[in-house]
Amino acid sequence: MSEESKPVKGKGKEKDKEKEKEKAAKKLHRAIDGLSKDQVSQLLDLNPALANELGSGSNDDPNAVSEALRRLNLQDIMTGLASSGKNVKDMGAYKFWQTQPVPKFGEDDPNKPVEEGPIRNQTVDEIDKEPAPLLGGFEWSTIDLLDDSQLKEVWELLNGHYVEDDEAMFRFNYSSSILKWAMMPPGWKKEWHRGVRATQSRKLVGFIAAIPVELRIRDKVLRASEVNFLCIHKKLRSKRLAPVLIKEITRLCNLEGVFQAIYTGGIVLPRPVSTCRYYHRAINWQKLYEVGFSPLPPNSKPQFQIRKYAVPERVSIRGLREMQKKDVGAVQDLLTRYLAKYDMAAEFNKEEVEHWLLHHKKDALEEQVVWTYVVEDEHKKITDFISFYCLESSIIGPSKHSNVKAAYLFYYATETGLATPTDKEALKTRLNALVSDTLVYCKQYKFDVYNALSLMDNGLFLEDQKFGPGDGQLHYYLFNYRANPIAGGVDKKNRLDTENLSGIGKTQI
Repeated sequence: MSEESKPVKGKGKEKDKEKEKEKAAKKLHRAIDGLSKDQVSQLLDLNPALANELGSGSNDDPNAVSEALRRLNLQDIMTGLASSGKNVKDMGAYKFWQTQPVPKFGEDDPNKPVEEGPIRNQTVDEIDKEPAPLLGGFEWSTIDLLDDSQLKEVWELLNGHYVEDDEAMFRFNYSSSILKWAMMPPGWKKEWHRGVRATQSRKLVGFIAAIPVELRIRDKVLRASEVNFLCIHKKLRSKRLAPVLIKEITRLCNLEGVFQAIYTGGIVLPRPVSTCRYYHRAINWQKLYEVGFSPLPPNSKPQFQIRKYAVPERVSIRGLREMQKKDVGAVQDLLTRYLAKYDMAAEFNKEEVEHWLLHHKKDALEEQVVWTYVVEDEHKKITDFISFYCLESSIIGPSKHSNVKAAYLFYYATETGLATPTDKEALKTRLNALVSDTLVYCKQYKFDVYNALSLMDNGLFLEDQKFGPGDGQLHYYLFNYRANPIAGGVDKKNRLDTENLSGIGKTQI
């Protein structure tokens, strides 16, 4: 019987779990004991939710903070939230990242800017031409997403073993359409879709993907990769396959002369360049309440919440319409000028704008992934656009509903935000109108919730449009590139910072 198909006996399961917890706690305490005072301070600065849980600030006694950290469990440290979640990450991950070209906790003076640039310089000739060997019983596999059967394998792995919430109530449910959209943009490379198979059964048990991106960090443009969809079969998490997959995707990118990467995660690793917070706007509040996503506030009633999150019946902006192929050039020009405001953003050519923002209705078999709306003035000029994409979450436990259909705010741009000097109040008014109108479309297309991060200029409308702060954070990381911190739209207490808006203009799927 292959390793991944062995049944789990019920009797010794709890004892095994307790042993795992004890091991994790010992590792955690050793890691905490090894942190310097500066490292403890930086860990809290980069994770405001964790600081809130501890009731601590960076000026507190580091010894007291370390002792408080020791009292938390492994998940608390890694996510910054006091919860007993299912996505427990091994503190040993820090040992791996110590070997990688990433900024380390405590290595820089937080009060002094660093010189930005690559951490390690290499040439393609120095890169291994063959992958590192895997544990016995496993082998490397390049995944061809043009092959429907292999695409289905990736879909099955992600939908069974990818990101869950802390209470294991919801799990991302990526459709085959969104997987192709996310992993096959212009310039995509089949070799950058890398899997691990069990040799005997041929079952796909691990996966990681990368796509090319022109990434601008302040005034420098990097030919980089965007790494995503790292997933390991749950029964193989103890095999330490994640570091091996990360090294392999690094090797494959390096062979193409790509030595920098961007990636995101909900856990704190060495070392985020920015941290954003998730915000959620209920559309179908009754359903969200029934599945446990939205609580009923004290002293409230369901009908009050339904009324609170009511959506307008029609849009308000004159000239707002669905994006068409003829708009690609104008949208690309507007987006390029708008993203130039931010410290970190991608640079898109016309082909990429068409891929990421335009739904081709002629592909009748492809379900719609992205919706984009433009505003055309009386002179036929595109003055604004706004977009969102669909990502469902499966409901894991017993429920009358099987899924939550979520819209995620994607890219937007408006000429109102490009005036010199910027009229912040006018921009706030315009963005509120645009987002309010997309709510109308979200309701029309039966979305249950609208999600957004505290990036871009989102701080100008999130509260006005009744987006509530979520538990989750999204940390942005750069591989083999040292950069000074970039504002993520929240302050050190993890509250929306409407005065100092985010410098992040790069959204992640």
